[in-house]
Amino acid sequence: MLASIIKIQSEDFDFAEHYCQIRASGGEEVGAIAGFVGLVRDYNAHAGDGGEVATLTLEHYPGMTESSIQAIVTEAQTRWPLVATTVVHRVGTLRPMDQIVMVLAASAHRDAAFAAAEFIMDYLKTQAIFWKKEVTDKGDHWIESTEADRQRAVGWSDKSRNTV
Repeated sequence: MLASIIKIQSEDFDFAEHYCQIRASGGEEVGAIAGFVGLVRDYNAHAGDGGEVATLTLEHYPGMTESSIQAIVTEAQTRWPLVATTVVHRVGTLRPMDQIVMVLAASAHRDAAFAAAEFIMDYLKTQAIFWKKEVTDKGDHWIESTEADRQRAVGWSDKSRNTV
């Protein structure tokens, strides 16, 4: 049975703790675990106003946000032979260098783990339901996915990227 953990939380997360959990959850089937941790940038030249970031506030709609992430994880599970996945995404007001998101994908082989982790992260940037407000030295504004983020997500429609 595939283990899938999705958490939306305001408190920080412990990468090592989640790594140990996903490693144990898959038993002997796990041959590879790929992970990604995203941090709040102190300067956002692409999505923001180009100013020095003071805070990033993430809002979500409980239930709807988790469902949007579950749909992303389910799609990854149909594309690659995964044993387990973990997605932790923070909400609330964060400061530069705070951890904001973690994705772990476990599979028997590294190709599937790497591809699934990258796919999940690319889709989190464009498909997960969050509202992001950035406060910089130039003011505050809501930010959206960048064109580069959207292009990365669209790139997954190329079926050649979905093989292991």
